Amino acid sequence: MPEGHSVHRIARQFDRNYVGRAVSASSPQGRFVEGADVIHGREATSVRAVGKQMFLEFDGDVWLRVHLGMYGAWDFAGEILVDPTIASANGRMGQTNQRGTVFDAPELDPPELDPAVLAGRVFDGAGENSLTSIGAPRRARVHVRMSEQTTGLADDGMQWPPPVVGQVRLRLMTDITAADLRGPTACQLQTPDEVLATIAKLGPDPLVGDVAEGEERFVRVVRRKPTPIGLLLMDQSVISGIGNVYRAELLYRALLDPHTPGRDVPEELVRALWLDWVRLLEIGVETGQMMTMDDLDPAAYRAAMASRDDRHWVYHRAGLPCRVCGTEIVLEEMGARKLYWCPSCQR
Repeated sequence: MPEGHSVHRIARQFDRNYVGRAVSASSPQGRFVEGADVIHGREATSVRAVGKQMFLEFDGDVWLRVHLGMYGAWDFAGEILVDPTIASANGRMGQTNQRGTVFDAPELDPPELDPAVLAGRVFDGAGENSLTSIGAPRRARVHVRMSEQTTGLADDGMQWPPPVVGQVRLRLMTDITAADLRGPTACQLQTPDEVLATIAKLGPDPLVGDVAEGEERFVRVVRRKPTPIGLLLMDQSVISGIGNVYRAELLYRALLDPHTPGRDVPEELVRALWLDWVRLLEIGVETGQMMTMDDLDPAAYRAAMASRDDRHWVYHRAGLPCRVCGTEIVLEEMGARKLYWCPSCQR
């Protein structure tokens, strides 16, 4: 399931490449023809992400709501405008570096261990610095998936417009950029009132609205629920954007048993969960990685940025020893999703 940091990164990509431009829309697959006809020729005027959903506004009070779900993906092609404030490798959103990444960075002194600084020293597989090339349009084709398993597709001298590949629900084009949507859970047009109603059903997102108000709302809901905290963190009406990876890692970082009823979690610990989510989400948006380990030295940080196996405390570590106590990490099913946790540390 997608996690919130990727959705915010994708929304920012649409903001850079589409907002303020007239958009050509089509549905090569044929399943969104009427919707594409409505937005064809309109100017994209704004975009926002809330939790795991993205809302793209067009002139005339028309909104496109997209929820990629488990299998949805965006493919961007053409000139991809990259934000110099966001660390990304070769224009990739969702994962800064892939396995096999070449790292060409000197050992850094402790004062320079800021993640953004370290990310700036990372080179991708093509030998391109992940920050110095940012700011100018580049010819590229990148696969943008709302999950950590994003992969980059190199420039292949493609024709323009690029050929349709696979089942494309919606193609959005400007004069220089194309975005193809495949396999979303939701792709629909909404009125402004419908957008507000959809967002009203979602829990607080640290990057949307007032953070303090979001904290109070989250604490208030959790503290009255008998539902296990491991389920509450995945409930998008309780808190927005958390998926399987962040759930496992947040609970471990809080040393909290996932089966603890929400109303039995001490208030200060509920607040700590929210504040930790605020921090991890910001790191995820900045780096493109679900980085959940702190205080890594330069070598460990490089390894973590290249490989998920070095990036998490418990996620995807079933049967392996806990990094702290050595107890075998448990894998169980909770809410029809895999849950990883340490029964010794989290009790």
